[in-house]
Amino acid sequence: MINETLKEAEQKMDKAVSVTREDFAAIRTGRAHPSMFHKILADYYGNPTPLQQLASFTVPEARVIIISPFDQGAMGSIEKAIRDSDLGVNPTDDGRNIRVVLPELTEERRKDYIKVARSKAEEGRVSVRNIRRHAKQTLDKLEKDGEVGKDDVTGAEKRLDALTKKHVDAIDDMLKHKEAELLEV
Repeated sequence: MINETLKEAEQKMDKAVSVTREDFAAIRTGRAHPSMFHKILADYYGNPTPLQQLASFTVPEARVIIISPFDQGAMGSIEKAIRDSDLGVNPTDDGRNIRVVLPELTEERRKDYIKVARSKAEEGRVSVRNIRRHAKQTLDKLEKDGEVGKDDVTGAEKRLDALTKKHVDAIDDMLKHKEAELLEV
């Protein structure tokens, strides 16, 4: 029972780290990257659809990304979704492709993105800690119900703390890399 609880907690913590990684990928740096568009949904025949399902992305230059819709009828909704997103870019349409030129990041904008990255990292850490708290409550309940002994629970809590530290450290490392990426000119 203890092993199942720890395994479930680890899987949930892995998922929390993965979500944080995706959030970081969506934060714009000075370079164009298709993952910037992961969270953007376009209205495709009345259904909100991720851009990755509607188009292919190519990066011919460091600050330019070209989006080629699979269905030319979706071009307008893709363009509108990008324009309305929080990326701060203005897409242009040449009839077949959508071209997005990323403006140079100002110092102020870089600091804003660092604040966003820090808040996303904190959300990830809080999520990991909440998973730890829930797993600890489950372990305490097992001990209280007499299903496992106190020594087993103590050992499991140490393993749970090690898991928590590992996942929080992973989030901190991702934040450090994202900050360095944002500060690089």
